[in-house]
Amino acid sequence: MIEEGRPLFLQIAESVEDSIIDGSLAEEAQAPSTNELAAFYRINPATAAKGVNMLVDKGVIHKRRGIGMFVSPGARDLLLAERRTVFADRFVEPLLDEARKLGLGADDLGQLIRERMTASHTDTEGPAR
Repeated sequence: MIEEGRPLFLQIAESVEDSIIDGSLAEEAQAPSTNELAAFYRINPATAAKGVNMLVDKGVIHKRRGIGMFVSPGARDLLLAERRTVFADRFVEPLLDEARKLGLGADDLGQLIRERMTASHTDTEGPAR
């Protein structure tokens, strides 16, 4: 799970975010503590705390004094919106730039995507019987 070259605290924060997005960590549910994260990933608790504090600063999780950390209401929607923006910047903008160079319009791109998705879906189903 730990990726070389990426700060551990970012990986910890992203892992918790992934759990919120996929629904395995629901809104208002108790989030893993700094000590639990440190033990699970076998890292320094200060590093885990840095990742947790990032999530607190973003409003994704909040502290309940004496009880622990909890997923904030609206956290999933916040994270999805943030990830959509990053996806668009990282993947869609370069795709659109290249499409313009090739003279492809929105309909052309839509058709290419549909074709690839269909081919990808067929490849995962295995051979036809």
